Amino acid sequence: MSKPNVVVVLADDLGWGDLSCYGATRIRTPHLDALAERGVRFTDSHASSAVCTPSRYSLITGSYPWRSPLKSGVLGGLDPAIIDADAPTLPRDFLNAGYSTGAFGKWHLGLDWTGHDGTTRDAFAPGFASEMQGHGRDIDYGIPFRGGPTALGFETYFGIAGSLDMPPYCFLDQDKAVGIPLEEKTELVTSQRPGMQSPGWQDDAVDTTVVARAAEWIRARREDGRPFLAYVATAAPHRPCVPPEFVRGATDAGPRGDGVALVDWMVGQLIAALGEDLENTIIVFTSDNGAPTMFPDDGDVVIHRPNGHWRGQKADAWEAGHRVPLIVAGPGVVANRVCEELVSLMDLRATLAEVTADPPDSAELTGPDAVWAAGDGTSFAKLLRGELPGTGASRVLGHQAYDGTLVLRSGSGKAIFGTGSGGFSEPVGQPDDTGQGPGQFFDLAEDPTETANLWPHRAEQALDMIETFERTTGFIRGTR
Repeated sequence: MSKPNVVVVLADDLGWGDLSCYGATRIRTPHLDALAERGVRFTDSHASSAVCTPSRYSLITGSYPWRSPLKSGVLGGLDPAIIDADAPTLPRDFLNAGYSTGAFGKWHLGLDWTGHDGTTRDAFAPGFASEMQGHGRDIDYGIPFRGGPTALGFETYFGIAGSLDMPPYCFLDQDKAVGIPLEEKTELVTSQRPGMQSPGWQDDAVDTTVVARAAEWIRARREDGRPFLAYVATAAPHRPCVPPEFVRGATDAGPRGDGVALVDWMVGQLIAALGEDLENTIIVFTSDNGAPTMFPDDGDVVIHRPNGHWRGQKADAWEAGHRVPLIVAGPGVVANRVCEELVSLMDLRATLAEVTADPPDSAELTGPDAVWAAGDGTSFAKLLRGELPGTGASRVLGHQAYDGTLVLRSGSGKAIFGTGSGGFSEPVGQPDDTGQGPGQFFDLAEDPTETANLWPHRAEQALDMIETFERTTGFIRGTR
């Protein structure tokens, strides 16, 4: 049997409760519901961060986000690359194993742009700090950027630099800006930042254009016969919520809900492009973090709860910040199964390395089918095959909030090394990862909505968790 293809779809700000297969009633997601019926739907899956840049760093590298130069917050669309040029990455794993590799859509991991003065910012230089409000008027867009997807293992790339609310407002093709963004964007929607756009730029055409390019690439790969990895990162439903006309009003949850419907439609387009190769394709669908609920102008967040019953929202240390939907379907994956084991998106790199090996010679993969350096992730391939138990009960798994607040899980125990959300919800609080200061501890088995802070009684257990985490990962306490 030929090696399986892999399609990874990463939505932007789509919450745990946004899909009808996760309980949404005001939004219907038929393509994703069907995908869940064909595979495994995870209920305790987590992004490594409650915001996008560090979360994406972990998915691509399989490593914790605190290993990058960005210790908190997110990048702007004009910030430099935070993945080291020689770092092992998910696309390099597949490229080295003989796969075609393509990335489409939102990147948001930094690009090394060159300024009109000839200088390039370096994320690895001392004192680096992101510039979220960068406008891009000082960039020479005629010079190819460095450090982007094609420098990290993707043979093909088409997409946008960051979120749809940050400049430059233009498409990127391989390592160049398309339609040089030399004019000021005058129509700014909701939270869009001022900056430069390319001629004829249309916010609502981004996702439709991206998925068309991805589908075209997939059809071409089917013809040339090489197995492929396609990474498709949507702009929706992140604000500004600008769904194209054909999905406006498709849900009862406002423009943001229509953005979720757009994501579902995009998945349908990719499945259609796969055609008969669908049966030999592993499809992964997930989101980079939880949904924001502080923008009621984007749509209903009361009756439709984007994050389900979990506490908080995007950016928070509480569950809604980093607990995300995860669906995996394809050859070798049991069908129509719900898995409650604890997993991380950081685990995807190790998991996909194992499930695409042809065949693995041992539990510890070697050879050209697994040319990858182990990151911090742990393969959950056994869970896809329906084998239990998993590693969740004994594992100490880390996440982080917007301000870098460290969150650790061990079984049902959850320690937050900070006094508040660490994100967008009040109280924000202060991070303290020494293990000696105040914090929060919850037993998610008994208290899934995180209402009873057990820190006064479980601080010793939290300290043991962070000491184990420090010993096993090299994390240095007291650095936040």
